[in-house]
Formats: sequence, structure tokens, C-alpha cells
Amino acid sequence: MLQLCNIIFEEVDLTMKTSKVITTILLATSLIGATAVTTTVFVTPTAVVSAAGTTNVQNRALSKSYVVYGAGASDQSTLASTLGVTDNYTKLTTTGADAATYLNISGVADSAMISSVSIAPAEPGTGTLVNIKDYNGQNNITQVTSQQYAMAATMAGVNDVIITVTANSKVSGEAALAGVYKALATDGINLDESNTTAANDMLSATQTAVNENANDSSYPGKLTSAVTTTAGELAEKKQDGTNITVNVAINQLNVNLDKQGIAGKTSEAAVQQMGQALVGVANAPISDSKAFVDNAKDLSNKLENSAGDIMAKAKDFANSEDVKEAANWFVTNIWNPLVNFFKGLFNN
Repeated sequence: MLQLCNIIFEEVDLTMKTSKVITTILLATSLIGATAVTTTVFVTPTAVVSAAGTTNVQNRALSKSYVVYGAGASDQSTLASTLGVTDNYTKLTTTGADAATYLNISGVADSAMISSVSIAPAEPGTGTLVNIKDYNGQNNITQVTSQQYAMAATMAGVNDVIITVTANSKVSGEAALAGVYKALATDGINLDESNTTAANDMLSATQTAVNENANDSSYPGKLTSAVTTTAGELAEKKQDGTNITVNVAINQLNVNLDKQGIAGKTSEAAVQQMGQALVGVANAPISDSKAFVDNAKDLSNKLENSAGDIMAKAKDFANSEDVKEAANWFVTNIWNPLVNFFKGLFNN
């Protein structure tokens, strides 16, 4: 008879990265005694769970890759090629109803859902990285930048994924993240609606500042770094019992804008908009999560030097050689010996 006796959490270092592991002690009993066997399984850190069935921060790796076409998109073959989609991707579609469900944007017609996205698992510790791809040589995402998408997705609770966005005609791009959240929900990862709504409001609030500095390719990265840093700092303050007001948010944001060297480039109107939205993020359940504080710090470091449409490289995807080697090591050194042990036990 096999009985699960204990679960121990510990830290290990694998391929120069610190990862959470679960060590499970299994006790195999027979007529002549008992033998303890230890197995180790790599997992992502557990997140704080909010409303029933939802989570504040993505608490496990995406199980597979998805492509989500907008209901109003045409020529899916070209879109698939642009997004780097293979036969292994699960196909979904976003509708106007999804914009209401995941972004709290009502009254959107299916035909207006043009943006399409792919979402794939990333290396553990990568965070959320976003690439915007040209469609037939044309960048049809006219407003939202890769850095804004990464910022908003992280504030919604997304983690360790690579998102690729494109469109077959000109769109602002604000509805693209509905496809990401739908893919996660299909995978069994249901993000809290309060978080996705607050994150989308934050994305919209940064648009004025981005538009005012459209000629500076480094500005979106520096801005979203400052905003993400501020969101993480406000979350820490909230967890320490501080009441987050608009003034508190704006003061903290101005400090970080100054650190990024863009305070003079960011209008007072834009700062006010972002301050209001930061209070919304602070009031959302995401800011109760210590995992979010860590993710915000990690992302802000990546954002400050990010410019242009491409954030993720091939090595960031979860099918890289490092991950393959880790998986092979686990099978060879842990799983196969465990299977052989029990085969021998029950055959005796």
C-alpha cells in the first residue's frame, strides 16, 4: 500500500536559478516493513488566492501554448505565421463578450475584435514579456506598446509567459489582453476580475504620456518601469497598513519618474491620470500579494532598458535547451529510479 505522508517545501538551485520545489515523502509499506522514498517536483511559487476559483498571481506554469484570434480578424493563416504558431497551439477566439468579461469594456462588437495574440510558457523567472509583430510588414498596433502590455499583464497577475500580438488591420491594441486572459482561463488559471480591470485601467492611463512622447522610443520602457515600480511599492505600503490615496500614489510616482529621468517629459495631466489608476491597482486584490511585489520589481528592471516592439528572445521560451536539460535530468535521476523502485517492490 502506498501512503502520502508529508510534503516539505525547500529552495534548490537548478541551472543557476533558484526555484521552488516540493519534496514529497512516500511511504511504501509491506508485510516485512516500510521504506521511505523522496521525490522532488519543480513548481512555481504559490500565489495568494482571492475570490473563489480565482487567483491574484498566476500560480502555476501554463500547460501549453495558445493562439487567440479576434472574432473580427481575417486571414488566420497569415496571422498564425506572423505569431509563430505551430500545430501544437490550441486555437481560441475572442468576442465582444470577452472584452466585457476580461476587460470590463462593454458594447464591443465581435467585428471590432481585431487584435490576435499567441501566449506561450516562458522559462521560470522570466516574468511577462511581450512582442508586437508586424503583419505583412506593417505594424498595425497603433497605440499600445510591448512595454505597456507587459506592465498591465503583470498587474493582472500574469507571470512567466511570452505574449505575441499582431493585427491584420489598424487597431489601438487595447483589447488584445482579453485574448491572454481567456487563454489562461481555458488553461484553468482564472485571474481575479478586479485585477484585470485595474490593470486595463492602468494601461489606458499611461496612454496619454506615451502619446505625448511618441518620438522617444525609450520613453515607454522608462515610463512603465516607473509605474510598475510604484505599483509594487504601493502594494508593500498597503500590506504594511498604509492607506493609499491619490496624493500618496502621485508622490511615489513622481519619485520614480525622476529616477528614470523622464519627470520633465511627463505632463501633470498624465501624472494625475496614472495616479488615479495606481490607486485602483493598490485597491485591487493583486496588491495583497507578496508575489506581485516581487514580480513588479523584476519586471521594472527589464522595462527600464526596453525599447521597441520586441522584449522576448528565443532563449526565454520554455522549450529552450536549459529547460530540456532540466527535464531530462529529472526523468533520468528522479522519475525513472522511482518507477523502477516501485516495480521492484510490487514484483517481489
